[in-house]
Amino acid sequence: MMTAQQLKNSILQRAIEGKLVEQRPEEGTAKELLKDIKLEKEKLVKEGKIKKSKALPPITEDEIPFDIPENWEWCYLNDIAFITKLAGFEYSKYISPHLSSDGIPLFKGKNIQNGNLIESFEGFIPENISDELYRSQLTKKCLLTPYVGTIGNIAIFEGKYKAHLGSNVGKIELFNNTHPHILEEYILFYLRSYNGYKELTKFKKATAQESISIEAIRNVIVPLPPQSEQHRIVAKIEELMPLVDQYDKAYSQLTVLNEKFPQDMKKSILQYAIEGKLVEQRPEEGTAKELLKEIKLEKEKLVKEGKIKKSKALASITEDEIPFDIPENWEWVRLGDIGLTNIGLTYKPTDIIHENGTAVLRSNNIQDGKIVYDDMVYVKTTVPSNKMCNTGDILICARNGSKRLVGKAAVIEHEGMSFGTFMAIFKPLSLDSYYVLSVINSAYFRNTLLNDTGTTTINQITQTMLKDFLIPLPPLSEQHRIVAKIEELMPLCDKLVKTK
Repeated sequence: MMTAQQLKNSILQRAIEGKLVEQRPEEGTAKELLKDIKLEKEKLVKEGKIKKSKALPPITEDEIPFDIPENWEWCYLNDIAFITKLAGFEYSKYISPHLSSDGIPLFKGKNIQNGNLIESFEGFIPENISDELYRSQLTKKCLLTPYVGTIGNIAIFEGKYKAHLGSNVGKIELFNNTHPHILEEYILFYLRSYNGYKELTKFKKATAQESISIEAIRNVIVPLPPQSEQHRIVAKIEELMPLVDQYDKAYSQLTVLNEKFPQDMKKSILQYAIEGKLVEQRPEEGTAKELLKEIKLEKEKLVKEGKIKKSKALASITEDEIPFDIPENWEWVRLGDIGLTNIGLTYKPTDIIHENGTAVLRSNNIQDGKIVYDDMVYVKTTVPSNKMCNTGDILICARNGSKRLVGKAAVIEHEGMSFGTFMAIFKPLSLDSYYVLSVINSAYFRNTLLNDTGTTTINQITQTMLKDFLIPLPPLSEQHRIVAKIEELMPLCDKLVKTK
């Protein structure tokens, strides 16, 4: 999709190629217009108002960047405008000694930005000093452009008040004294077009501050239409540009939506999943109540075998705690009722070795919902069995200096590793670990447990918080189907990012 800037560039390019409005034979030719301008220029020279300029060489075919209509002409900017600046000696002799806080304002480069004049002035001079420097005085409509600093910037001074050129700003005063031959707006649009900008900056010097000479500005070639066509071109551009601005707003909104859409879609998929809306319920798969009986028996077996200690019963779930409706064959349970939690291993810096120790998983080992094995830490200390990870355990970042990283989680797929101090582990009992992970990855988990509202996020998850957290529990077979559907849909969301 074309951006607003690309659309503006396209409109300006069509305008300066004579393709934006039709040509009308009755409007004459640019050749006739140039004859009139030449006569006016000669008159100004004769009256001593400007100096006779050196004739520039004919414009060659190689210099012409694109074709123009037959009734147009290529000409130099110097052919149609008086171009000058404030001389260095004028600044040091007349301007600098008389700078004040009021009087005639001075235009500097910073006053010309993105095609507009910023009429906030830092320097002023007395009116009589400005009158002495007639050549660099601003009393009529003209174009202003910096020749040191931000090269290529250009704007129109309307001439509604008396002003003066400051240092490093050039004046382009079209020969419109006896008759309005050329529209300043047309020249502005041309110089702000892609080809016009290239012309204006083709002799740019790459120094500490970019610069061009006034002579370089005089050498800019211009595609000149007849005067009436200039009016129609300017009118058409001014008609179209507000529409482009509207398009820009819509485009920006669409860009934001496109950027947010894949992530919003992922959140919606997970929310649908944990509300029982992602896959259908099947009566033959049983109920979560039956699954809870199996989990209870497994837990009692582990206690009897001495593998875990008998835990204190968690508080009953009240109606007020339930955040959303779930299918009839599901159950709301506390995470501590369906699995085991633990916090990570505490070790000293002196316990760290480079190999032949026990690998310790830390926050940086969880990347994009997966365990990565880069930048691993190994310790030589004896690690208790309850600080070791098993396949299917869920590793959770329980504390981090960056609050946004708290709560990130992944399923462990290998045995024989421990986990660090600021990590927590959840060991599901008779559950699909990836279903539990989908709950932990959901906005529901972040918003509820972490108070992640976009402005506030807690920086620590405690074991108590994990155990007390409410989870919507489906039958085991439905858990498997939910996980399979999530794994099918998530890559499609990622594909949306790549194909935008």
